[in-house]
Amino acid sequence: MRVGGKVIVVMLSVLTLAAVNDSRAAGVMPETSLLLLDEADGSGAMLVKNTDEQPLLLYSKIENLAEDGDEKPLVMLTPPVARVEAGEWQQVRFMLQLQQPLKTQRLKRVIFEGIPQQLEGGAAQVGVAVRQNLPLVIHPKGLAVHREPWKLLKWSLEAGRLVMENDSPYVVRLAEVVHLKPQGTPVQLEHNYVLPGQKLSFPVADTEAEAVTLYPATLYSYTVDSYDAPLTAKAG
Repeated sequence: MRVGGKVIVVMLSVLTLAAVNDSRAAGVMPETSLLLLDEADGSGAMLVKNTDEQPLLLYSKIENLAEDGDEKPLVMLTPPVARVEAGEWQQVRFMLQLQQPLKTQRLKRVIFEGIPQQLEGGAAQVGVAVRQNLPLVIHPKGLAVHREPWKLLKWSLEAGRLVMENDSPYVVRLAEVVHLKPQGTPVQLEHNYVLPGQKLSFPVADTEAEAVTLYPATLYSYTVDSYDAPLTAKAG
């Protein structure tokens, strides 16, 4: 919006982008929905397209997950800022900076944000910058690929809580709600992913459940059939 000759750019998440009257969307589109970096390769790249009708400044950065507990910059990207012409692609390169070999997969987030360099038109015009927030998975050298890592999760009922444990080396992605069987009681999880080594618990009223139905997704967010996991232990 032009106020006193200045342009105000409104920042909206790609998941919450709504129609804005008399607006222009500054669109950036990554070539895939996930970036997978293999430790054996040491680096990787992703193409990002400017789908807008004007040049954009593409801002790229990597964010750590709070629950990961490690703030070390395992990955460096370049360029952090680049001008991308309308309809053109920009390559962003990623380089691993590991101090020691990985033992498990690691999950980060990569943010791509396209910001219009100049907005033209009426005084009431608003520029909308769309942010793409993608998972970035780092795969350890020599670790076998597991197509169904959600089957490695361990589930139990303990003292009125549903306990989920991932003692595997894999990042597991799944819907944020599971259901206890046979009653179908829903249980809300914290995130749509489980990190290696995580053990999480959630309060439940159904203490007689026999299994849990989860709704997994592959690393690339493709949904698959639901999976019924047994509750291997019950206590209290």
